[in-house]
Amino acid sequence: MTETVVSTSKPQPAVAAPVQERITPTPPAPAAKRRGGGRLRALDGLRLVAALMVAVYHYAGRGGEVTRAWGTSPKEQFPTLSSFATYGCLGVQVFFVISGFVICMSGWGRPLRAFFASRASRLMPAYWVAVILVTAVFALPMVVYEAVSPSDALVNLTLLQQPLGADRVLGVCWTLWVEIRFYALFALCVVLPGANRRRVIMFCASWTLAAAIAQAAHQPLLDLVLMPEYAPFFIGGIGLYLVHRDRQDAYAWGIVAVSFLIGQHYAVQSLWNASDPNAFAHRTTFGIVLVVAFGFVAVAAIALGWLNWANWRWLTVAGALTYPFYLVHEHLGWVVIRFLHRGLHLASAETFALTIASMLLLAWLLNRFVEEPLTPRLRAVLSRVR
Repeated sequence: MTETVVSTSKPQPAVAAPVQERITPTPPAPAAKRRGGGRLRALDGLRLVAALMVAVYHYAGRGGEVTRAWGTSPKEQFPTLSSFATYGCLGVQVFFVISGFVICMSGWGRPLRAFFASRASRLMPAYWVAVILVTAVFALPMVVYEAVSPSDALVNLTLLQQPLGADRVLGVCWTLWVEIRFYALFALCVVLPGANRRRVIMFCASWTLAAAIAQAAHQPLLDLVLMPEYAPFFIGGIGLYLVHRDRQDAYAWGIVAVSFLIGQHYAVQSLWNASDPNAFAHRTTFGIVLVVAFGFVAVAAIALGWLNWANWRWLTVAGALTYPFYLVHEHLGWVVIRFLHRGLHLASAETFALTIASMLLLAWLLNRFVEEPLTPRLRAVLSRVR
């Protein structure tokens, strides 16, 4: 879940030309600019909000491994927060809407090689270091969590561990596999032939219909390629980028509306768990739809320029920290929680706050000493490859 965004300097007519992105929920790209020439800093801030939603979910909104970190269920640690934290997993869907917006921006007017170089250079340096770091920490004798095998850890460096059936080092990396498939579809159908308004609209319409057919066909290969459950969020983000280029584009608004209606259906279908007696908490359909709506509305507000006033420089830093924070916060956060809460006997609230702060500090270190020096070098190397 990562990218950095660059926008058009003015609304463009129907057949538009150039511009650029970051996610990762979903993964990054180079800087975000708005129509007036400034950066879309509100989009940077929204990315960090989505990442923090996921972190709150992993620390207080679910059971499983995090219970071992706290010593008891997070419901006992945070009786009120835990019922809201369970909705934090929907930060991933918010990431995917942002990613659709940013990838369309990034791919518009770019050749395929430049698009690939941008994506790979933004995703891989921090990801490689995060995999090595988490593997090394989990291998320490005082850490109670089990590390994956050396062979599976090496496979994780390819980002293809899921289709290859290897154990994951990073729990959140499943979203990167979703992102990669989206990048591939967009690159083949839009970037390779050349992005323009008509082609992007046809891509959105075709993917929406194909994903619905895949859902009805129950064919694993179609599900793998077309991702019916997540497609509406990416497509909705793409539609919102078209709105950003021309806010009176009726087709773009139609894409956004249809994507929201389908996306909330899939979110409710997969996350509404009222019938599960063993569920950590029971989400309501209203709550799920509300969070999905928040993602679409927030990106729409940015697309329409309503949040251009949020032009603070610290939001740029927030955007830069989002991807490395997202990568390391889950598993390393559990280690920190266990050390602070059960080792140093800090209160739950203090432990929670210090864990978030420590993961943001680690994210800053990864951005400063890994992403900043390596991303431009890797991009330059990949851009030269023929």
